[in-house]
Amino acid sequence: LSNDELLEILAQTKNVQAVQPHMSKCFDGIKSLDFGDDPKSIDIFAMKSAEGEEVSLGKNLKARGNVEQWLTLVEKAMKESLLREAKRGYQAYPQEPRREWVLRQPAQLVLVVSQVFWVQDVVECFSAPNPVEAMMKCYETNVQNLKEMTEVVRGHLTSLNRKILAALITIDVHARDIVNNLHSNQVEKEIDFGWQMQLRYYWNDEKDLCVVRQTNALFNYAYEYLGAQSRLVVTPMTDRCYMTLTGALHLKLGGAPAGPAGTGKTE
Repeated sequence: LSNDELLEILAQTKNVQAVQPHMSKCFDGIKSLDFGDDPKSIDIFAMKSAEGEEVSLGKNLKARGNVEQWLTLVEKAMKESLLREAKRGYQAYPQEPRREWVLRQPAQLVLVVSQVFWVQDVVECFSAPNPVEAMMKCYETNVQNLKEMTEVVRGHLTSLNRKILAALITIDVHARDIVNNLHSNQVEKEIDFGWQMQLRYYWNDEKDLCVVRQTNALFNYAYEYLGAQSRLVVTPMTDRCYMTLTGALHLKLGGAPAGPAGTGKTE
């Protein structure tokens, strides 16, 4: 936010709609907030992304008092509602057909929850009596899932659902390649570097939240709303960048990817 924009927001405390043009500067994934049909309403019902996705922010959230205070409440509600939706999606995933489940979740949680279950499948392979053979079966399941998603994406979908599926297929292709590599390199233990180097999502049942692991780094998933962003193809170079950056964050350092345009720095 520039100084002028900040002053404009702070000067119009009474007019909650004055914040709307600046929402995307305050929160990366939120384009606007849904205040309902009444132009003078202070009730906040949902957040909307630039792609047109809408996620509910729960009940009793009001734009009352100072702007900086109710925007902080919006941030808190964003995290709480995404955690709530993630739990719901995590519980529903094993019970519903995947092609139906995908179309009912917010975009970022489709990717997170499907990766959580993919990691569970791979970890189960390591504890099987014959890990290499189990990995081959896991690979076949991955290929089957991809076929199913390509059938769905060819059907009649809204542009938002198509974006969600395109991102999921991109991640699924990478997941399939990882399993194929694990099988061809005959990785048999969970502690092998071939598996530890991957970006892995786990669900912590005790604390009821999602954690992200890579090598010896461990992070809690932050539940920041991202909208329905598209994904670039994940290459081995992207994986190495992830590994360097998660390693840096683990050591309380930072990182700055540099390179030509369109090579996946933002990714």
